[in-house]
Amino acid sequence: MAKSVKAFKTEVQQLLNLVINSLYSKKEIFLRELISNASDAIDRVRFEALTDDSLLQGDSDFKIKIIPDKDRHTLTITDNGIGMNREEVENNIGTIANSGTRQFLERIQHAKDGDKLEFIGQFGVGFYSAFMVADRVELLTKRAGENQRAVKWESSGSGEYTIEDAEKESRGTVITLHLREGMDEYLDEWRVRSIITDYSDYISFPIVMDVTRREKEGDEEVEKTVEETLNSMKSIWKKAKDEISREEYNEFYKHISHDFSEPLKVIHYAAEGTTEFKALLFIPSQAPFDMMMPDMRKGIHLYVKNVFITDDCKELLPDYLRFIRGVVDSSDLPLNISREMFQDDAIIKRIHKSLVGKILNTLKEMMDKEREDYLKFYSAFGKIIKEGLYFDFENQDKLKELVLYQSTANEDGKLVSLREYVDRMPEKQKDIYYITGENLESVRNSPYLEIFKEKGYEVLFFTDQIDEFVIQRLFEYDKKKLVPVHRGELDLDTDEEKKEKEEKLKESQKEYEPLLKFIHKHLEEDVKEVKFSNRLTDSVCCLVAEDSMGAGMEKLLKAMNKDVPPSKRVLELNPGHPLLSRMKGYYDEDENSERLKDYIELIHDQALISAGSTPKNPTRFTKLISELMVNSD
Repeated sequence: MAKSVKAFKTEVQQLLNLVINSLYSKKEIFLRELISNASDAIDRVRFEALTDDSLLQGDSDFKIKIIPDKDRHTLTITDNGIGMNREEVENNIGTIANSGTRQFLERIQHAKDGDKLEFIGQFGVGFYSAFMVADRVELLTKRAGENQRAVKWESSGSGEYTIEDAEKESRGTVITLHLREGMDEYLDEWRVRSIITDYSDYISFPIVMDVTRREKEGDEEVEKTVEETLNSMKSIWKKAKDEISREEYNEFYKHISHDFSEPLKVIHYAAEGTTEFKALLFIPSQAPFDMMMPDMRKGIHLYVKNVFITDDCKELLPDYLRFIRGVVDSSDLPLNISREMFQDDAIIKRIHKSLVGKILNTLKEMMDKEREDYLKFYSAFGKIIKEGLYFDFENQDKLKELVLYQSTANEDGKLVSLREYVDRMPEKQKDIYYITGENLESVRNSPYLEIFKEKGYEVLFFTDQIDEFVIQRLFEYDKKKLVPVHRGELDLDTDEEKKEKEEKLKESQKEYEPLLKFIHKHLEEDVKEVKFSNRLTDSVCCLVAEDSMGAGMEKLLKAMNKDVPPSKRVLELNPGHPLLSRMKGYYDEDENSERLKDYIELIHDQALISAGSTPKNPTRFTKLISELMVNSD
């Protein structure tokens, strides 16, 4: 096929411009990215060859070769991996096949220079990092097991690329970088060695380079060129913990995660017994940009007896732990395990259970012993842990220990766990209390909290959207019920206090009975009942949900286009509020008073707002407020 000249997709060109024009402190990572891609390509051909050894064509001497050429001013990276055909080259390099492209580019454009490369790595397009050091990149590749000719791709990163058929005898890929001016350091042997030692020593295939040495032969010195291996190739997860430095862990994490920041926590352990495997897991220090996207790739690489199987084994961890990165190497699974077998395989299920338990226990240890690190983790992944509370019944008790909330006890925003809440409960307090809302400001000033402030009882703030779902599962903790402050009757008082308050309420109820009935009649389409309450100390009113769902859940379900059955709540009034005596005066003077009806509608709208809903008629509500302000004198 003749040479074709094609334009990059808009997103790719934007990405290239960012790579080429931004200044990064560590340009050398381009070599790590290209070596990582080469390693992945070899992993894939080795895996596919398990069922079709003809793909190897007699060449199972896997290696990655680095070829610096000072005369041509080029650096070449070759591998004998799976290779690509023409369609794969265009899909993998000419476009970015990811539904999150637009969001990714928006984030990277607004990021600081130091963070941009990190996003590029997370997005899995490390190939483009080559343009940080090269003004022209050539790629020659041939797909294993296909009779088609090889493919040659070339670009200067300026908006277009060329692609054509080419000749190549064997499978694999050759990438040649024509280095920019001032990038000669990447042609020096010592520099290449140091980069590979720092970033790629753990790659499980030999990374080789031809090295020329002067040696004595008799009385003469002669030059000899030999191929030297530059990396140790020892699988890092098979080493003992005390043999691995923090820097080695960090670089391996960056290799498998394409994240340029360091991990927050390393979990390295070997499971023995019924099921034996080795695991090296990492908790990232920040959330990947695509964490909430449905097509996010999971982060666990599965090996069997040191043979790569897949880098996206969804069955190893539940979805709410999708942010975990790492490697699992099993000695019990068959080498020919297929994706179809993952879901039903008993060994995979046992590994899954062990991994989840280890991760959750590690997070609990972090909370107890490394609180600052845990707070950093929770800031990034707290909402995801709450997903687990909703979906993972088996580990619900462990997950309850990991959630944190703000509360009325901490004005400074300090988070509290359920255990810490229970440990500081007053002796008289029976239950755990919480309030839901859209934001901290709205819940912190809610009238529902008034009686709890008076009692000195702490109330937890549930302000994440997912909290509305979590509370459907989070019924109790440490044998104490979780009770919403906006529900039904609250059992807060001693028997004596109840008796005293009930007597006062009866007196008020009797005095105001005609007015309460009138208010209920006026609002009968919207409220189930109107009554006096002991829960209010400062505010005039609030709406209480008895058996119906709260306003927050109702609003959330409507936003999801769900059918929500109409529900009526109880309007509770504060008998000690001066507004009630004024309304009684209007009623006694003229029960058909328009001003009284306005007041009734206003207090109902006020109660709706306090509950997290909107006024029934926002336009009328604002008009009434304005009129009251004008006539306040």
